[in-house]
Amino acid sequence: MKKTLLLITFSFLILFLNAQNMTPFRGKVSDAYNFWISTPDGYSKTSAAKPLVVFLHGRSLCGHDLNRVKRYGPLNAIEKHGLKIDAIVLAPQNPGSSWRPGKIMKLVEWTERHYNIDTNRIYVIGMSLGGYGTIDFAGTYPDRIAAAMALCGGGTLRDYCGLNELPLWILHGTADRAVGVGASQRVVDAMRACGNSKRLIWTKLPGANHGRLARIFYLPETYHWLFAHSLGDEGRNVDRSFKINNETLNRSVYRELLKSDVIAVDYTKSAPAPSDGVETDDMYTDNEPVDTLETSATVEKVKPAAEHKAKSANKYYTVKKGDTLSKIARQHHTSVKTLCKLNNIKPDATLRVGKKIRVK
Repeated sequence: MKKTLLLITFSFLILFLNAQNMTPFRGKVSDAYNFWISTPDGYSKTSAAKPLVVFLHGRSLCGHDLNRVKRYGPLNAIEKHGLKIDAIVLAPQNPGSSWRPGKIMKLVEWTERHYNIDTNRIYVIGMSLGGYGTIDFAGTYPDRIAAAMALCGGGTLRDYCGLNELPLWILHGTADRAVGVGASQRVVDAMRACGNSKRLIWTKLPGANHGRLARIFYLPETYHWLFAHSLGDEGRNVDRSFKINNETLNRSVYRELLKSDVIAVDYTKSAPAPSDGVETDDMYTDNEPVDTLETSATVEKVKPAAEHKAKSANKYYTVKKGDTLSKIARQHHTSVKTLCKLNNIKPDATLRVGKKIRVK
């Protein structure tokens, strides 16, 4: 009985200490979202500038009750599981539509005006609908975001080339029937079609379903990876020294958080080493089969591996001087319409010499 009371008291103390650092804001920024701001213990306006982590939730947390935003993600990790992160967390609530990059940026700029933010260290992480929001936000403002992590989402951008300008980690489970892994694959393909995608890490988690990836918000590695990047890094190289896989997700991450030290930026470290090479453990290569689980409503049968691989291999063509979409289409026995669909471009799009175009 005595041990039980001590445990309850300790748990209550953790909730109290962390909850006092979270502030809800409703109607504070015009034409934007309601949001939470979480500040680390001991923060004041005279404190050293802190990194800013933007959390974009999925569809299940949409609505007008801000407390829903604390059901999973960084706020939940802080309040319920003892995450100690030396950063300010901005967590807006989407009322029920797709995330709008312009509205998110309004909140970021408001936070910069009212809190002491290290503007070289603004990060965004989101899951599901928030994964889409992360891709769209980072791709719209690649010069403002130091690094981004998109979980089991996709993207709605017309041009994905901006995503190649920042360190980006995309993760998706192969057994996801809420948002098929093909949604992330299309983002990856579009980035590769733009040319150099050396700042991308693309991790497929075999057998992982949609909800499984929520555990990533509770991994210390997640925040250490984000904090390893800065807009001030020469070359804006991506740090590939961190691993998140099924084995990582099997750990007792909630217990680890209660015992963990404060997760903070190590300013003594230099920028990550150049990452010209591609790690096959992280990157899903072009000649592998494309996953067929697109939506929860339609699940196709997977073809035998050899046959599926042969038929689904992506092919790219490097644009040369004088090339047009019509010319490229004729050379590769396809149509302009198909090229536009594969590359998410319009028929009158300007083709830059050296740009890679997906032709299959």
